[in-house]
Amino acid sequence: MKKKVLSVILAATLAASMLSACGLQAADQSAAAPAAEAPKEEAPAEEAAPAEEAAPAEEAAPAEEAAPAAGDPKVTLIMAEVNPLDTIVGAMDSKFKEECEKLSGGSIEIDLQAGGVLGSENDVLDTMLGGGGTIDISRISAFSLTSYGGDKSLLLSLPYTFVSRDHFWNFATSDLAETFLTEPQENGAGVRGLFYGEEGFRHFFSINPVEKIEDLKGMKIRVSNDPVMNGLVEGLGASPTVVAFGELYSALQTGVVDAAEQPIANYKSNAFPEVANNIILDGHTLGAVEVVITDEAWNKLTPAQQDAMMEAGKLASQYCREVSEDKEKEVLEQLKSEGCNVVEVSDIKPWQDAVAKVIDDNVNTDELKELYQKLLDLQ
Repeated sequence: MKKKVLSVILAATLAASMLSACGLQAADQSAAAPAAEAPKEEAPAEEAAPAEEAAPAEEAAPAEEAAPAAGDPKVTLIMAEVNPLDTIVGAMDSKFKEECEKLSGGSIEIDLQAGGVLGSENDVLDTMLGGGGTIDISRISAFSLTSYGGDKSLLLSLPYTFVSRDHFWNFATSDLAETFLTEPQENGAGVRGLFYGEEGFRHFFSINPVEKIEDLKGMKIRVSNDPVMNGLVEGLGASPTVVAFGELYSALQTGVVDAAEQPIANYKSNAFPEVANNIILDGHTLGAVEVVITDEAWNKLTPAQQDAMMEAGKLASQYCREVSEDKEKEVLEQLKSEGCNVVEVSDIKPWQDAVAKVIDDNVNTDELKELYQKLLDLQ
């Protein structure tokens, strides 16, 4: 009996100690669990770190600095271009549009209408000067302003004034250029110049081959209606014939005119080789161009938008300088490979002598003589 009691007591004691051990182990495991999970809590913290480092990408601040006019009211401006966008001037226009919209933070939108859909340069200028806001900006040839009192601009189109591209760009980036750009504004014409570019040297092209200066005699050569081009053609012994640029292809096709003149890139882009496949590289004028804006459109812009537009103009002008020569060479090689009859001029002096009177007739005041000499000195 005593042995049974003792056995029961021993069994109870053993059970109690096992329960106690189990409880202790469970408690230990339970306490250890958080420690084991702790690294898992740190991982998210490490993953969050990149998110905090990305905050500097919140460098949205620089984007705001790059767009000084971002808070300004939205303005849409219509821009006219008589040539296609794949020309030198078309590429310059596209660059101006891109930079203007970017630098203004999107507050300025340029609606670029190319390919002459808004009319010839003279049509466009008439519209701009007439007011009404249907055309706000245009890329024009500098000589287009001569019919609107642009006496200084006339000097840029005088034959054989610029002896090289560098000569022209020395002018376009000089202080002298500013006095030319502001002339229409100062004359009360209602437009102002923004920046200069160029579309390459201008050459004569014709239905029949031209090998030398004498071959131009008696030809009907298309001109826009300005005194310099009229005098230039007459000096070469040809007959100046006014034809709108948009009608030039058909005028050549039907024999209304025998020849015309354009920069090489424009000659090809407008498909003139199809109807006049002969070009003589006399380089009588470097195609100086400028972008003008109406005073009405300019006054719609805030000071920040005006600054953005002027900066965009500088970038577009520089872009034009970078691409124009290479583009011209590329097009010339294409013309030759496609069978265009390209004639080089080995001696330019007879051409210069033939048109010297044009310079004398148009540089006819002391002020213009002084300005013209400054132009020549920049070579």
